[in-house]
Amino acid sequence: MDLGLGGRAALVAASSSGLGLAIARILAAEGADVSVCGRDPDRLARAHAEIDACGKGRVLSTVVDLRDEDAAVAWVERTVEEFGALHIVVTNSGGVPFGPVGDFTVPEYRQAVNDNLLPHVSLSLAAAPHLIEAAWGRIVMITSESVRQPHPGSGLSSVARLGVLGLVKGLVHHFGSAGVTVNVLAPGFHRTPILDEQYGSQVEERLAEVAMEIPLGRIGRAEDLGSLVSFLASEQASFVTGSVLVADGGNTRGIG
Repeated sequence: MDLGLGGRAALVAASSSGLGLAIARILAAEGADVSVCGRDPDRLARAHAEIDACGKGRVLSTVVDLRDEDAAVAWVERTVEEFGALHIVVTNSGGVPFGPVGDFTVPEYRQAVNDNLLPHVSLSLAAAPHLIEAAWGRIVMITSESVRQPHPGSGLSSVARLGVLGLVKGLVHHFGSAGVTVNVLAPGFHRTPILDEQYGSQVEERLAEVAMEIPLGRIGRAEDLGSLVSFLASEQASFVTGSVLVADGGNTRGIG
C-alpha cells in the first residue's frame, strides 16, 4: 500500500534511539525527508546513518534539548528552511523516573511537566503556521498507555502526560479547516534501551514476566509503533483526528 509519504517533510522528536528512532526509520523507508534530533551528538550521528540507509529522502539531524523551548522552535525553523516545507510532526519526549505518585515532591512534578508535556506544546505551536501554509499536515504525539490506564509505578508519567490529551483536543479545532490532523499514540511496553536501563541485568526475566500479563503474550517491537505512526501520517488516515490510539498488546482493559 502506498501511504503517500514520498516527498513529505517529517520532523521526529527525541529520535536518536528507541521509539523515536524506529519511527524515523520507517518514515524514511516510506520516502519522506526526515528531520531528527537528540541531545547526545554521537548517538545522533549513529541514528542519522541508520535513517539515511532506509530510504532515498533527505535526513537532517540536529542536537537539541527539547526542554529548551527556544531550541525546539529553532529546530522546527531549521527543518522548514532545509526541506522547504513541513508536513508531518511527531512530538515525543524523554522519560521520567519511575515510582508511585507519593514518592515525588512538587518540584519533581514540575520538572516532569517541563520534560514530558511542554515539548509537545512548543513543537506543535512552532509547527502550526507551516502546516497550515502547506494545507496538509499530520501531528502525532507519542505519550504512554498511562494516559488511558495509569500505572502505580509510573506516577510522574501518569500525571504529566495527561495534559497532552487536552492539547490535542484544542488543536483539533485549530487545525481542522486546514486539513491538518492531530492524534495521540499511546504505547505500552515496547523493547527499547530505556527498559534495559530500568531492569539492568534482570531485563530478560522482568520482560518475560511483563509479557505474561499482556494478552498478546509479548513485548512490542519498536517498529510496531513506527508502522502505526506512518499510517496516522498517511493519506489513508485523513479522516482520523482527535483520537487516542493505544498500542499495548491489549494490556489496557478499560472501556472508553
